[in-house]
Amino acid sequence: MDIQATTIPADDDSGPDVAGLEPAPDAGVQHCLLLLGNAGLRPTRQRLALGRLLFLGGHRHVTAEGLYAEAMAANAYLSLATVYNTLNQFTEAGLLRRIAADGIKSFFDTDTSVHPHFYLEGEDVLVDVADGLAFTKIPEALPGHEIARLDVIVHLRRKRT
Repeated sequence: MDIQATTIPADDDSGPDVAGLEPAPDAGVQHCLLLLGNAGLRPTRQRLALGRLLFLGGHRHVTAEGLYAEAMAANAYLSLATVYNTLNQFTEAGLLRRIAADGIKSFFDTDTSVHPHFYLEGEDVLVDVADGLAFTKIPEALPGHEIARLDVIVHLRRKRT
């Protein structure tokens, strides 16, 4: 096994430093290290664990609670508060986009481009709308302001039979 010494710094809110002899990073860890570095975030153990879950499986919509459950199942023992803090840090760094679908629960989208969503009421699921939605006119921004982003969430519910 290829062994190298690595030191992974930790933020005050993210737990102790991880240092010592560690296995050489695999391609997934390397990808996460690159993402975090490009976003200006230090690669703490917690950020790497959650980054692997978020960014290595393709495009996703997750909630903090759902990601916490995935982390526990993957033996990445983190508190729910750490998951929330990390998701907020990733969002502030531009790695995720927060979508408030129902005013109570937030989803975090790994696709940070502007795109519309369906929210399935009663199922708590957020799904990307397929291509084809177009706006012919959007309102002008208020004087002294600019439009920062446009969020479109179409709420769906199952038909009553």
